[in-house]
Amino acid sequence: MMPKTALRLALFGALAAAFDGGHPWWDQWAQRHHDAVHKGRHGADPVYLDGTPVVAAPERQRAGERVVTETRLGRRACTGHVLTYSMGQVITAVAITRSAGYRIPARALLVGSVINAGTHWVLDRRQPLLRAARALGKQTYLEYGTVVRKPGEDPDAYGPGSAVMELDQAAHRLVGVMAAAVTTWLATR
Repeated sequence: MMPKTALRLALFGALAAAFDGGHPWWDQWAQRHHDAVHKGRHGADPVYLDGTPVVAAPERQRAGERVVTETRLGRRACTGHVLTYSMGQVITAVAITRSAGYRIPARALLVGSVINAGTHWVLDRRQPLLRAARALGKQTYLEYGTVVRKPGEDPDAYGPGSAVMELDQAAHRLVGVMAAAVTTWLATR
């Protein structure tokens, strides 16, 4: 095996492990509750920044508090989550590659991070993920893969254990492999 090929394989393995291994921590553990709850929100209805709907009754208004649309709240929450997630992915990748004695070029790491971040944001907004799943024939899976959290409650179609979350995680992991491949290619060409 040629030395450059060995370097590429080792770097790809390290980056794939960093992106995949770090993914659950940065995507789940480091995510703020507010971001997790609101990142998939869509709609034109007005809400306060904590997600509480603005009611029409003047006596129930919260004077002086900022009001946004549900879509804007969702975008803000998703952006906050993706910034934290991306920072964590970069930290993990740098820690692993530096501990192995390799200094990854900043441009290569930036491109890999943008791939991870951009697709993460799109997938976590939910609608593109749901459209892709339906286009790939996963409608029945989406309908069947729900979770009842407590007796008497409606099924949860989006949280842990649901088909949406499984497809979301699978897509993120595949993107992580692609980001590792692109980052490796840019770092070693």
